[in-house]
Amino acid sequence: MNAKRAKAHKGSPTKLFVLDTNVLMHDPLSLFRFEEHDIYVPMMTLEELDANKKGMSEVARNARQSSRLLDEIVSGAEHDMAHGIELTQPSRELATGRLFFQTEAINGILPSSLPTAKADNQIIGVVMHLGQKFPKRPVILVSKDINMRIKARALGLEAQDYFNDKVLEDSDLLYTGTRELPADFWDSHGKGLESWKKESRTYYRIKGPLCPELLVNEFVWQEGPQPLQAWVRVGAGKTAELETLIDYSHAKNAVWGITARNREQNFALNLLMNPDIDFVTLLGQAGTGKTLLTLAAALTQTLETKLFAEIIITRVTVPVGEDIGFLPGTEEEKMTPWMGALEDNLDVLNRPAETQSGTHAGGTYGGDWGRAATMDLIRNRIKIKSLNFMRGRTFLNKFLIIDEAQNLTPKQMKTLITRAGPGTKVVCLGNIAQIDTPYLTEGSSGLTYVVDRFKGWPHSGHVTLQRGERSRLAEHAGEVL
Repeated sequence: MNAKRAKAHKGSPTKLFVLDTNVLMHDPLSLFRFEEHDIYVPMMTLEELDANKKGMSEVARNARQSSRLLDEIVSGAEHDMAHGIELTQPSRELATGRLFFQTEAINGILPSSLPTAKADNQIIGVVMHLGQKFPKRPVILVSKDINMRIKARALGLEAQDYFNDKVLEDSDLLYTGTRELPADFWDSHGKGLESWKKESRTYYRIKGPLCPELLVNEFVWQEGPQPLQAWVRVGAGKTAELETLIDYSHAKNAVWGITARNREQNFALNLLMNPDIDFVTLLGQAGTGKTLLTLAAALTQTLETKLFAEIIITRVTVPVGEDIGFLPGTEEEKMTPWMGALEDNLDVLNRPAETQSGTHAGGTYGGDWGRAATMDLIRNRIKIKSLNFMRGRTFLNKFLIIDEAQNLTPKQMKTLITRAGPGTKVVCLGNIAQIDTPYLTEGSSGLTYVVDRFKGWPHSGHVTLQRGERSRLAEHAGEVL
């Protein structure tokens, strides 16, 4: 249930939402997300919270957090239990409804086909009882469990999912970081145009109807006789400033021997190579070059320009198939099987000079020996870390790459990004169409969350890469399969 949509019309009664346990275990603060509507917590929900409180998992943590919140709300308000406890004060005016607990035994409501021993069925029984008790009031079951919602609807009850943690209803509406300018852009925005040059870049100050929509660090482009690729340096106002880009598709600007193969890759390299940008998010299908571009930029800025001390790579370890059991070795060795993508990309970046435009890292390679030596040098500067040991760390002057970031929850994403100390750059890579973490969707993924929250911040940038550059086979498979 999305609280933003739960506004009651004037004169219509406020709704009564019955919370299933999985809602509280998913988001403990859901108690304060229903605005002016009332919340009802069945006894079975409290029982299940108690049963799930042990352990170190995210679910157990949330169960304990929910219990603590309920305890805070209830303490001192025991005499209000039957009439509902006001949520205005505990929620700091986020919610103005009341919280009700099941204070009576409810029996004999369920049809005989539903076994009463099952917790879900008992909660459904409570919803049926409340529907009979308040016939004029909308009573709605809120649950993350699809089967429970189906059962409730089959019995003629209203049931809804808990949507409040979703950043977007539709992933197609996610900010792409790029915008094609309309054909008449210069006609409609050229009045009073100012232009100047600074350090081989051209700047344009424009006025027009599109200026309030342009976000800082959004990339704008236009094809045609006078093609333009620029990014917005000042936006979201009456005027906007555009700055032309460095052309990374040209061999003279190659990054660790890699050049941009398409427009979006050029945009991405401008973000990755700009020292003013602290946070970069790159979205894209398999084979769009997210990891390769990021590693090339990281190696150049760590080994050549010495902007960063080392590269740190981390990712969520969610297996796609069956788990293969414990892995031997140190933290780094345990993470190695998960880092196949890193190995593949290092092979590309460390190809012999004949097959790669431009030479780097001290001229041409000295055959296989030189190649092996370069590989050792590179590996010394790359650290592979597990997510499990990130709490409490601070990274100084590091290039932090978070791979497969679509599998992170918003909370995990916050934990990781807040590790960044002075001089650290954080890059999140992912494809929100490939989420392997249970219960995470495209709308509630941590990657979607940060893309939406960081847009328009002057020190962050985002690009959605469109074209696969892996091979014709991979691109065709991505389209047809």
